[in-house]
Amino acid sequence: MRKLTKYGKAYGGSDPEMIEGDIFRIIVKYPDFEARTVAKVERREQTPTVTPTVGMLLALLQKNGECSSMDIRQALGLKDRSHTHKSYLQPALVAGYIEMTFSEKPNSRFQKYRLTEKGGDILQALELK
Repeated sequence: MRKLTKYGKAYGGSDPEMIEGDIFRIIVKYPDFEARTVAKVERREQTPTVTPTVGMLLALLQKNGECSSMDIRQALGLKDRSHTHKSYLQPALVAGYIEMTFSEKPNSRFQKYRLTEKGGDILQALELK
């Protein structure tokens, strides 16, 4: 009985319930894990994470307005096109912090990127910290 009580309390539940009848049963109650999971997800949504590279990109777009990929590379001192896309542009696009001017043609040579309202809010939140 002592071990059962120990395990029941270790998982956040109460003492185990023992039922005698035709069959001897022990019921160990577990807490509501779904409620804990929802609380963790809500907490994550409230505090978005912005990598330093994305933060630099957002600051640049706020200062300059619309920028092409080449303008971004020059301003940030980057040389590799694929690195710029993978480490700077793609995470910001997926998070919704920036948007493409020609979203229907992502590979256009005239493509530029601009800050979204969400990106501006994130930038303000970063400056307040």
